[in-house]
Amino acid sequence: MTVFDVRTRWLRGVGAPGAKIRLVCLPHAGGAASSFHAWTALTPPEVEVVSVQYPGRQDRLSEPCPATMEELADAVTNALLHELTDDLPLALFGHSMGSAVAYEVARRLAEIPGRTVTRLIVSGRSRPRTARELAPRPAPADAEILDYVRVLDPGGAAVYEHPALREVIMPSLRADFGILARYRPTRLHRLDVPVTACGGDRDPACAVAGLSQWADVTTQGLEIRAFEGNHFYLNPRREELVEFVVGRVL
Repeated sequence: MTVFDVRTRWLRGVGAPGAKIRLVCLPHAGGAASSFHAWTALTPPEVEVVSVQYPGRQDRLSEPCPATMEELADAVTNALLHELTDDLPLALFGHSMGSAVAYEVARRLAEIPGRTVTRLIVSGRSRPRTARELAPRPAPADAEILDYVRVLDPGGAAVYEHPALREVIMPSLRADFGILARYRPTRLHRLDVPVTACGGDRDPACAVAGLSQWADVTTQGLEIRAFEGNHFYLNPRREELVEFVVGRVL
């Protein structure tokens, strides 16, 4: 079995024959499927971990980034329906921007007979805001984006200080922040699946109290779990987080 046993245009992972659930992971703004590669080694054989590779980064660097959340969520949903041909139940995990993408994908899958989503797990982001609650904003300038990234991830932001790397990485980060600035669903859809909201107890972007807002998008109850750390708590707390997620999806 190779590291990329599951490798389609949109999806990356390691196949798990006999798995009972497929955990689909959606990365943060500027992030890539590689954010979740280490999760496979931490999950039991009953869980198949598949992460989403957005266009405009890594091996999809030459492809244009999606312009809207609708475009991105439609494409991810289509990939889950057509790039994986079995009917294995799905659980969705999204971090930061990936939380909004996961919510939109779950909403779309709920309308498709035969596609079972058992749980939505969101991380590091409060629920989406409608246009009535918060007007769309202009896409932030690069300097604003980088200042914000430095606050969220002081160590990881160092790569943007290298001009050659910044030239490669910045387009996808810029596009993703543009998606978030414009993203305002017309209304909130209440999902008939339980929602679990996770976050770092020192996250400057999303306080633990803000995670309670996800109760507005589910009819099946909300669970909140705080981990020690900042916005990217899921890296130093990876083993603890994966163990917790596995306990929620099995």
